[in-house]
Amino acid sequence: MKFSEYLKKNNDFKNVYNCGISKANRYLILYIRKNELNINRVGVSVSKKVGNSVVRHRLTRLIRESYRLNEYQFNSGLDLVVVVRNNAKGCSYGDIESALLHLAKLHNILN
Repeated sequence: MKFSEYLKKNNDFKNVYNCGISKANRYLILYIRKNELNINRVGVSVSKKVGNSVVRHRLTRLIRESYRLNEYQFNSGLDLVVVVRNNAKGCSYGDIESALLHLAKLHNILN
């Protein structure tokens, strides 16, 4: 069963940024906004300031994988945008996963 899909359009990202709520920790910033759908939509944003394309894509893959493995814990009907901070450059998978789950707990969106 598919619980989520990815945000791709710039307008969707802007709506989450402007109308959503954000919380941050050392490595990530998580914006959330309720949508009218029964699934979650997830977007990842990594700035060029974080590093070159290899570093940025590695961080994107780590975030998507940590969300995919833990998506059953998240409430449904949300748009999520994860913004990667510069400190996350050398992080391992465990660091990214714990940072993502920490932000989800702060937002109270875990089952």
